[in-house]
Amino acid sequence: MNPRQRPPPAQTPSNRIPDSSEEPYNIIPIHNLLADHPSLRYPEVRAAAAALRAVGDLRKPPFTPWNDRMDLLDWLGSFFGFQRHNVRNQREHLVLHLANAQMRLTPPPDNIDALDPGVLRRFRRKLLKNYTSWCSFLGRKSNVWISESSRRDSDHRRELLYVSLYLLIWGESANLRFVPECICYIFHHMAMELNRILEDYIDENTGRPVQPSISGDNAFLNRVVKPIYETIRKEVDNSKNGTAPHSAWRNYDDINEYFWSRRCFDKLKWPIDVGSSFFVTTRKGKHVGKTGFVEQRSFWNLFRSFDKLWILLILFLQAAIIVAWEQKKYPWQALERREVQVRVLTVFLTWSGLRFLQSLLDAGMQYSLISRETPWLGVRMVLKSVVAAGWIIVFGVFYGRIWQQKNQDGNWSSAANKRVVNFLEVALVFIMPELLALALFILPWIRNFIENTNWRIFYLLSWWFQSRTFVARGLREGLVDNIKYTLFWIVVLATKFCFTYFLQIKPMIAPTKSLLREKDVQYEWHEFFSNSNRFAVGLLWLPVVLIYLMDLQIWYSIYSSFVGAAVGLFAHLGEIRNMQQLRLRFQFFASAIQFNLMPEEQLLSTRGNFKSKLNDAIHRLKLRYGFGRPFKKLESNHIEANKFALIWNEIILTFREEDIISDSEVELLELPPNTWNVRVIRWPCLLLCNELLLALSQAKELVDAPDKWLWYKICKNEYRRCAIIEAYDSVRHVLLSILKPNSEEHSIIIVLFQEIDQSIQIEKFTKTFKMTGLPRIHAKLITLLDLLIKPNKDMNKVVNVLQALYEVVTRDFYKDNRSIEQLREDGLASRRPASSEVLLFQNAIELPKDSNETFYRQVRRLHTILTSRDSMHNVPINLEARRRIAFFSNSLFMNMPHAPQVEKMMAFSVLTPYYNEEVLYSKEQLRTENEDGISILYYLQTIYEDEWKNFLERMRREGMVKDDEIWTEKLRDLRLWASYRGQTLSRTVRGMMYYYRALKMLAFLDSASEMDIREAPMELAAIGRDGGMERFGSERSPSTRSLSRADSSVSSLFKGHEYGTALMKYTYVVACQIYGAQKAKKDPHAEEILYLMKNNDALRVAYVDEVPTGRDEKEYFSVLVKYDQQLEKEVEVYRIKLPGPLKLGEGKPENQNHALIFTRGDAVQTIDMNQDNYFEEALKMRNLLEEYRYYYGIRKPTILGVRENIFTGSVSSLAWFMSAQETSFVTLGQRVLANPLKIRMHYGHPDVFDRFWFLSRGGISKASRVINISEDIFAGFNCTLRGGNVTHHEYIQVGKGRDVGLNQISMFEAKVASGNGEQVLSRDVYRLGHRLDFFRMLSFFYTTVGFFFNTQMVILTVYAFLWGRLYLALSGVEASALANNNNNTALGTILNQQFIIQLGIFTALPMIVENSLEHGFLGAIWDFITMQLQLSSVFYTFSMGTRAHYFGRTILHGGAKYRATGRGFVVQHKSFAENYRLYARSHFVKAIELGVILIVYASYSPVAKRTFVYIALTISSWFLVVSWILAPFVFNPSGFDWLKTVYDFDDFMNWIWYRGGVFAKAEQSWEQWWYEEQDHLRTTGLWGKILEIILDLRFFFFQYGIVYQLDIAAGSKSIAVYLLSWIYVVVAVAIYIIIAYARDKYAARDHIYYRLVQFLLVILAILLIIALLEFTQFTFVDTFTSLLAFIPTGWGFILIAQVLHPLLEKTKIWEIVISVARLYDIMFGIIVLAPVALLSWMPGFQSMQTRILFNEAFSRGLRIFQIVTGKKPKSET
Repeated sequence: MNPRQRPPPAQTPSNRIPDSSEEPYNIIPIHNLLADHPSLRYPEVRAAAAALRAVGDLRKPPFTPWNDRMDLLDWLGSFFGFQRHNVRNQREHLVLHLANAQMRLTPPPDNIDALDPGVLRRFRRKLLKNYTSWCSFLGRKSNVWISESSRRDSDHRRELLYVSLYLLIWGESANLRFVPECICYIFHHMAMELNRILEDYIDENTGRPVQPSISGDNAFLNRVVKPIYETIRKEVDNSKNGTAPHSAWRNYDDINEYFWSRRCFDKLKWPIDVGSSFFVTTRKGKHVGKTGFVEQRSFWNLFRSFDKLWILLILFLQAAIIVAWEQKKYPWQALERREVQVRVLTVFLTWSGLRFLQSLLDAGMQYSLISRETPWLGVRMVLKSVVAAGWIIVFGVFYGRIWQQKNQDGNWSSAANKRVVNFLEVALVFIMPELLALALFILPWIRNFIENTNWRIFYLLSWWFQSRTFVARGLREGLVDNIKYTLFWIVVLATKFCFTYFLQIKPMIAPTKSLLREKDVQYEWHEFFSNSNRFAVGLLWLPVVLIYLMDLQIWYSIYSSFVGAAVGLFAHLGEIRNMQQLRLRFQFFASAIQFNLMPEEQLLSTRGNFKSKLNDAIHRLKLRYGFGRPFKKLESNHIEANKFALIWNEIILTFREEDIISDSEVELLELPPNTWNVRVIRWPCLLLCNELLLALSQAKELVDAPDKWLWYKICKNEYRRCAIIEAYDSVRHVLLSILKPNSEEHSIIIVLFQEIDQSIQIEKFTKTFKMTGLPRIHAKLITLLDLLIKPNKDMNKVVNVLQALYEVVTRDFYKDNRSIEQLREDGLASRRPASSEVLLFQNAIELPKDSNETFYRQVRRLHTILTSRDSMHNVPINLEARRRIAFFSNSLFMNMPHAPQVEKMMAFSVLTPYYNEEVLYSKEQLRTENEDGISILYYLQTIYEDEWKNFLERMRREGMVKDDEIWTEKLRDLRLWASYRGQTLSRTVRGMMYYYRALKMLAFLDSASEMDIREAPMELAAIGRDGGMERFGSERSPSTRSLSRADSSVSSLFKGHEYGTALMKYTYVVACQIYGAQKAKKDPHAEEILYLMKNNDALRVAYVDEVPTGRDEKEYFSVLVKYDQQLEKEVEVYRIKLPGPLKLGEGKPENQNHALIFTRGDAVQTIDMNQDNYFEEALKMRNLLEEYRYYYGIRKPTILGVRENIFTGSVSSLAWFMSAQETSFVTLGQRVLANPLKIRMHYGHPDVFDRFWFLSRGGISKASRVINISEDIFAGFNCTLRGGNVTHHEYIQVGKGRDVGLNQISMFEAKVASGNGEQVLSRDVYRLGHRLDFFRMLSFFYTTVGFFFNTQMVILTVYAFLWGRLYLALSGVEASALANNNNNTALGTILNQQFIIQLGIFTALPMIVENSLEHGFLGAIWDFITMQLQLSSVFYTFSMGTRAHYFGRTILHGGAKYRATGRGFVVQHKSFAENYRLYARSHFVKAIELGVILIVYASYSPVAKRTFVYIALTISSWFLVVSWILAPFVFNPSGFDWLKTVYDFDDFMNWIWYRGGVFAKAEQSWEQWWYEEQDHLRTTGLWGKILEIILDLRFFFFQYGIVYQLDIAAGSKSIAVYLLSWIYVVVAVAIYIIIAYARDKYAARDHIYYRLVQFLLVILAILLIIALLEFTQFTFVDTFTSLLAFIPTGWGFILIAQVLHPLLEKTKIWEIVISVARLYDIMFGIIVLAPVALLSWMPGFQSMQTRILFNEAFSRGLRIFQIVTGKKPKSET
């Protein structure tokens, strides 16, 4: 029966419990402890299960038949009405956790079969910590009745009940898991009812024992969860799909914060009173509005949240201008004058004004929080404004009195000075709060104590400064961290302020004064105000002030790069960068693996004390620099060496399975098992290459040297010593193996080697043998091995070579020439008579069979050692393989915690949310060609050429005969190969399952005895010998092997328990939200997910099942399935009913949240769909989890940050820029944030969460609609606000894919920028901005929203600068200033300002620094130059525009939405229409606007007449314009192909004119797109509309400025000129209306009339122009100039009309607006397309563009040009 047709369990009464032995289980069959399952052999599991079974004398639930198999969870479930599957799920959850926790106890408890009370106590404290602090915050007594001092046995069971109750509530709360304090409220009341049952209370009304107020089937879901869920759901409906203002509805946070005040107890009561005002969701009547915070859209939020920063910047600017105004050389010289000192005191006036502004903003934005229940909020808001206004008046009065007295006395008399002192006394009172804050900043622990203790007195004292919230208390860090980040910021601020004063403000003073002194400025237009010089001064200062406000970002960027590099150096990053450096350290590598990856047996007492830490440090030093003997030599019989060989070979094996190395490279890299009695450790061939030849040449040089000296010289190099001994032992073995054992020749060889051994022993080797004979022996041995390696062996040749070899040894090797008799005597010659026909070696040879793979493999190895001349620096060839080996080996020399045994490690899960992305590429997808004739497979074969060869080699080894079998027998392997190179689910699953594989192997190594490990290489060799072809053997059939990459060679040694241990420690849950629907539709995705489950034991899939129950009604279930290997089908493990549809908030966090209940373990790693993992990194996971035990600062970590490796960098230059930018952020950026700044959040995915900490505090992401669109970073905010700690660790990495095409990248940047725009409005950012200390607040601002804000400031600076220049040029101020004041300092200053706009270098600095740290300085500089040549600056400038546009738009108007970028491969050409749709508003129109300003400025500015000045002044602005217009075409495959450009233009025009119906999409019809582009204006508020209109007014300035410059104006300055110019606009509109009217009326039927009207208009226009030319001073040039004036006016009208859309929609005007807007878009399209068409037409440009776009792949000799142009050889299809 299909699981989808199964009746939902809700209808089975909870008392019917099916037979437990048949029930499917998830990880451990707890219901059947006698089952044969490897995890059940642990006594800890049985102990935990037994503790739960101890129901004892508890009162039995009244309405449920009780049987002995039931336990405490069943008891709770029956009493409180929990679902049976929820009870089952939490039972396993609890047993697993308690068992794992007990396993970790050191030393183990006395009674191993009973649950240790300490384990349970620690777990209860951790799980309920949030609940107890909530009780204490609200001043309620906790309902957990357990005394912390005395321990009673009955407490044990009681503790279990509390923990179980909390987990059962959490497991069934569905969406309420996002409201953790609501769960606390529910737990508080249910725990009270539990206590009453346990204490046998009697119900007063019935006289019977007390019953819970809710009980019965599914009672908890229906009576507790559902009412609150429905409220949230209705509130979400009120949000109108996220378009309503945030202030109009309650999100998850508002619901949660309702439970932060005591009113929840009075209003909601228990059982929950559904009539309470809390449940009212309409605006009418008594409803609970927003709680705690109101999110209002406004740029003022940046000032509100980070007011301390802005106050500092504004006050410094004011003081600096006052001091600089004196024009002294240094500021302190100016400050010697009393006037200046007094003027500086005006900063207090400004400060009080800013405080007043802050209080007004608070009141204006948060007024809707005030209700009857919260009157004091209103009181405080009013009081704050009144007090702030009072301060302004007080300061004003006292300041006025100073000057009054001074003017009265005529000088600074003592009375005047006394008034200055009075003013300072007042100021001291004003800054008292700041001084108090400073004192608490220096003593952080006092501040933490005050905030964390819930004493009323502290609350009353702090009431004035901040509202009391449950989160954001006690956020101060320890003193050491405090000092570190304070020093960092003091240096940054000092640099910035010096720079500002000397290079920004001081140079501006002289030009400002001279401009203000200008009296008779010749204005070129009508002057509305006198004194408008001041306006000109303001425009001159505007860009300076804007840069002043944003350049702290640049200084932060510079300093953080160097600090990050220093931290990285001390962490030993980048010490091993390539294979050469690894060779030098390979000898210590085994010891490093032993030291870091293998658990040490440590006594409890020695752990963590000072002595053990010191020993550790010394140990690491020895390892790192090879001091001391123990880390020098590893002989082959060491257990350590064997363990190392097992691990190393397994890593090389996974490389081979991933096809990043070839079979021959495996032989060069592996550590072969010691099978031939070789006396030394057999290093990989890679290390031994060339060593033997070097030793030979040494021997030749030192012919007469004694043995000792020669050997001493050789032993200086460990690898050389090993190469010689191994070659010697192997040659002996080979010769003896190919001769028949009892033949004469066999004994001759034995005697020969005995003689050599003897001479070596008595140190007479050089005396006995000639060193000069060695090269000849060497040559003969090589010939012999060549013959042995060949597939068809020629026995005669083998005989000949052996004879020749024998001759050389006997004739040329011995120093004393012996006769044949002597040789016979010594046993070195045949005793057969010389006359016998049989020659030496003729019948004595017996070669091993071809199937003896091990023998021939060793022969190949010996051959390599004897022949290799180069030093093999380029093995492996694959760059990814090299990078991985280098990173892994380097990381083992970094500091990391010691690995515990697998049994004692923390358990963890990985959670991946998945919706509908690719799982596995299908055959069709791989073969289908795009319009250029390129299929995905062909693209991959070209980009990953070496990996494709390796794949084919592996397929042939696995039985493929002909190459076309790849589409038949080997199709699945092919699909997997391709999928592992895309960003697919199968790649992620493969990567995450490496954890499981690594844990199994480590578990084996932990428990294996010395014998096991000694025998292991022999056994593996035996497997290799028998396996023949299957030498990477496996017992499964090839088809099932391919995906699970199945059991590696080591798995053949497993004892069986490894599986159980690994399953207990690790589980992987993929939240495939719509898997149920996919199964029902027979979607191929569902089959592929099932296939993944089938091949991966530890994989579980969670999905939401929708079951129709009646008409239009559905029930929703959270379901967990796994693949049962015995039944060979998918089985359903748990099915938990949900209160309704899952998705109320953002999709991804909701998906994570529903699956979180199925994860297990202490930690959960969030992995996204675009990630990958590596086997060698998975080995370090248990070390990483140990970090939870250590303090970082004053707290233990709650999120462990992990570094990422961006694996998509090689696809194209764009992908490379993106990955370089991303890499510097995920490594260097986050390294600095974690240490020293202590402000790292959670930015993405490989981070590891402390699961139980987050489980009780709202989960691992936030999910409110729109505001939490960047869901992950809110987990970091939440963590920091609730007192967590985020660290960053770089000894382990996870792979990550990034977007690779420009359109995908832009959509991604748009999503991130919009997300940041929403963050600005959020309560989390506001609270962090206020509750963090000043310097951490700076770090927080400049690394989250500040970065985007400052990007926007850069763009605004360009605007301010250009509009300012335009004003100065058109008004005539510039000309006057030049005429009267030849020193051009004002312009020089502005030029200085401009160089800083080139943020390019500064954004690139972190990349260069990080790159040089990890890959060497020269490499980094070379990379940087290559990037510049590939136009990376164009890309970075373009993406700056994307960020600025979406960030600004989101803050003003909203409209943030999740943009699915689709992570395919980008090889096809994007059409012009598509690019236009995406970038018209964000880039093209803005670039055209700036271009027009630059052109007008060039025409009318007297300064610009000098070419050099113009270029210097505007080059960066022109660069911006060109980047914004051309980037989408430069980074578009075939962007400059002439034919495609022609087709694109046709396509664009079709799109523009397509009328379409109601259902036309934006991709088809211009009109539809045009409406969609205005969506944000529909949802914006009144202020947003007003601001938009004000900004649009700038387009009317062109007309005002330019009409006075026309010749027709004849130099008149009258206002009439401007007013008359509007006639032009009216005439243009009139003509347009007439033509449109004529077209509608006549065009269809009376075509001739329509043409007549057109003809008349043309005649009229000509007559008009002739008249103007004749009777006025009109010239032809005026026609073009006036276009520059009037076209912007029309655009301004259109933009304003869009804002007023609702008013105009029904009128006739709207149709005119639409048709004019269409013409404008055609014009913009043509302007953008013109340069593209020109470049396409020029020869050679297309191939140059291809080279720029695909250089990374080019340099590896690929045929990208064929990929792009589709000229691919037909043979390859």
